[in-house]
Amino acid sequence: MNSVVMIAAAAENNALGKDNELLWHLPDDFKRFKKITTGHKIIMGRKTFESFPKPLPNRTHIIITRDKGYNTTFDNCIIVHSVEEALEQAENETVFIIGGGEIYKQCEKFSTKIELTRVHESFKADAFFPEINPNTWELIAEEYHPKDEKHKYDFSYLTYTKR
Repeated sequence: MNSVVMIAAAAENNALGKDNELLWHLPDDFKRFKKITTGHKIIMGRKTFESFPKPLPNRTHIIITRDKGYNTTFDNCIIVHSVEEALEQAENETVFIIGGGEIYKQCEKFSTKIELTRVHESFKADAFFPEINPNTWELIAEEYHPKDEKHKYDFSYLTYTKR
């Protein structure tokens, strides 16, 4: 069985983004995301994939879309049409779910861990991270980062494992 990790940055109200854009710029969170996901397969929805100027380096992108005719010319990209098909592409290895909101909802039941950056602010958004149920998930690590000259908001890194 593979290890399925949801990795996200979400506001206090679980906001992820609006109009396919992030709502904040946190350089340390980008560095952490890169460190954690580099060398792994990452699963995302089509809209999340299309929000990148180009695929993220040193990662295999597994893109979920309902569009049977969807294609990309980029290397290291696999197009699939269901969460189950995406997970089959990452059998026996750690895979990271990177969004968006609908993909997180569909993947939560398969996930064993959540790496969440909780941005200590609320935002208007059209994509949201699922509510974390304390009966399902146990917080095992927490690291607080106050705002500074590079980070407009306070945030915390939270690691959850399935109970």
